[in-house]
Amino acid sequence: MEIGSRVPDFELLASGGQLFRSAAFAGHPYVLYFYPKDDTPGCTDEGRQFRDLHGEFVKAGWAIFGVSRDSVASHDRFKAKMSFPFELLSDPEEKACGLFGVMKLKNMYGKQVRGIERSTFAIGRDGRVAGLWRGVKVPGHAAEVLELAKSL
Repeated sequence: MEIGSRVPDFELLASGGQLFRSAAFAGHPYVLYFYPKDDTPGCTDEGRQFRDLHGEFVKAGWAIFGVSRDSVASHDRFKAKMSFPFELLSDPEEKACGLFGVMKLKNMYGKQVRGIERSTFAIGRDGRVAGLWRGVKVPGHAAEVLELAKSL
């Protein structure tokens, strides 16, 4: 998935027992941020940044969704613990991860493991990728995404 790519229709279970359907956002911009694992330091920091700027995203007309391979139950706990005002999408079968090409081989404690490369996609009103960030470094990332959102 690259800038200008049309996002195909997909569905994922979401926190709170909801169902996310990309088709339901036709005409409405949204952010998908892919992160490796609930309740880990980097993922917690990233989620906090999006949480703290959530009001500004909403004011600019954008929705935010976090995506990982964790279960809905794990997402519900993480969302409640961190008071996230947005839904977390569960992708254990890597449907969206595959569509967006975020699965990578990573080194963890000297071993090669498959995991999510921290990545963010801004999806415009036209259903196309308007902005993307791969290999995200957490500090200041949500603010950078917000700047793009405000400019569109």
